[in-house]
Amino acid sequence: MKILGKNLKTGNIGLEITNNEDLWYLSHIIEEKDLVSGKTERKIKIGNEENQKTTRKQVFLTIKTEKTEYEPENNSLRILGTITKGPENIPLGEHHSFNISIKDKLNIIKTNWLKYQIEKIEEATKEKRKILLVAFDREEVKYAILKNSGYKTLSEQKGDEQKKQDEKTHKNNFYQEISKQIKEYVDRLKIEKIIIASPAFWKEYLLKELPEEIKKNTISATISGVDNSSFSEILKRDELKKLLQDERTSKEIRLIEELLGAISKDKAFYGIKEAKEKIEEGAASNLIISESYIKKMKEENKYTEIDTLLKTAESLKTKITIISGKESSKKLDGLGGIGGTLRW
Repeated sequence: MKILGKNLKTGNIGLEITNNEDLWYLSHIIEEKDLVSGKTERKIKIGNEENQKTTRKQVFLTIKTEKTEYEPENNSLRILGTITKGPENIPLGEHHSFNISIKDKLNIIKTNWLKYQIEKIEEATKEKRKILLVAFDREEVKYAILKNSGYKTLSEQKGDEQKKQDEKTHKNNFYQEISKQIKEYVDRLKIEKIIIASPAFWKEYLLKELPEEIKKNTISATISGVDNSSFSEILKRDELKKLLQDERTSKEIRLIEELLGAISKDKAFYGIKEAKEKIEEGAASNLIISESYIKKMKEENKYTEIDTLLKTAESLKTKITIISGKESSKKLDGLGGIGGTLRW
């Protein structure tokens, strides 16, 4: 994402979309009643009533947002609302939607930008390292790429059933296959760092098979096993803290672990009722909300309650974090979708 202009006095920020993850960021930033402006296509009626024709034309419009629809599987974001400003031949008050994609430019005007929203924009403008995660043992391997909105599984692979008499050959062949697949991902996806993780000493076998140019960008870690929780386990490892300290997914996992630890010590709160009480008292140090909880509140027309809570929290210097990773969101949703730690 590129910032094309920013004037917080007028509440106006201009942005250019540079990759598909920017759509995810915008889905969290744009809210009901925000004004969004940009170039878009609109059906226009041309000519008098007798010879009237309808054609599609590119125009510059401003709409007052009613809702957003983000579909990550299709890399699409729609911003729906009513027209507040446009050419003379387009009636004000009619409904319109922006279909946002890469290279689109738009202006967003808010009455009040919250600090966490500005931080999200700044986070989206940073160049991100592409990190490949590889979880494996002697018979199975899983590959994933780290994303700001979690991690995306790329593929899974199982080795041939080994026989005792050719165990060594089997091992070598399987690790050679993993090495080839890693190189393919590195070349095709422009991977900058690789994290390989396995139980016991299996990673040592793989390291022997990796080419030197890949090995120098590889970090090893230990996991308990290869299953659906392997990648979350990788991201919790202390030895990876330095590498992953700027990666959102890792931060989210650690944040949830800290919350659960604070709850066990009676130094935290969770659920909307406790969140309101602690924030209004000024006792909340951090406020954590899951993306799925926000979506649910919007669907139930209760988002005003959350919006008010966020504004109150910010005015009292409470740090706000929106959790989006699948594993982290699931844990937080189990606590009511909202929680945080206390100042005292």
